[in-house]
Amino acid sequence: MTARCGFAVFETRLGVCGLVFSAEAVLGCRLPTDDAGELRSWVRSAFPEAVKRVPEGHAARAVAGITALLRGEHDPLADVPLDTSGVPPFHRRVYDVVRTIAPGHTRTYGEVAEALGEPGAARAVGRALGANPFAPVVPCHRVLAAGGGTGGFSAPGGVPMKRRMLLAEGAHAAQPALFDC
Repeated sequence: MTARCGFAVFETRLGVCGLVFSAEAVLGCRLPTDDAGELRSWVRSAFPEAVKRVPEGHAARAVAGITALLRGEHDPLADVPLDTSGVPPFHRRVYDVVRTIAPGHTRTYGEVAEALGEPGAARAVGRALGANPFAPVVPCHRVLAAGGGTGGFSAPGGVPMKRRMLLAEGAHAAQPALFDC
């Protein structure tokens, strides 16, 4: 990780998001929340060397793309570079597959596992996405449970935020199962 990195907290249609970046890549993202203070606490905890900075280059592109995506524009964010040096190899592979899911579309955990050539790894895919440090640049909200249910969502806002993000993109998850609420 770069010794000097920047962070930005920015408004979107669905709440405030956070982005941590170096000159080379995005180091971490946080999905929308209503609590900017919580975002700043996350930055201080996860990236204590980060200083508040105006995003430039790829970081400005990430902020613009995330803002557009959460406004309902179909920005795939595929050109935003990510620093995956601290990410386990299996998680990296999962994130690479998930980044190919276009806005407005979804896949199941099982379909992602199949795309990895590991058809029995749906739960491992879910664990990798639960640890996703780059949401929504790595759009884990586009991955659903078998049958189209929302499955879990450990990001701020939980399953309701996952649904809001999918709706903003024009994608629809199936009606909630009994334990999705």
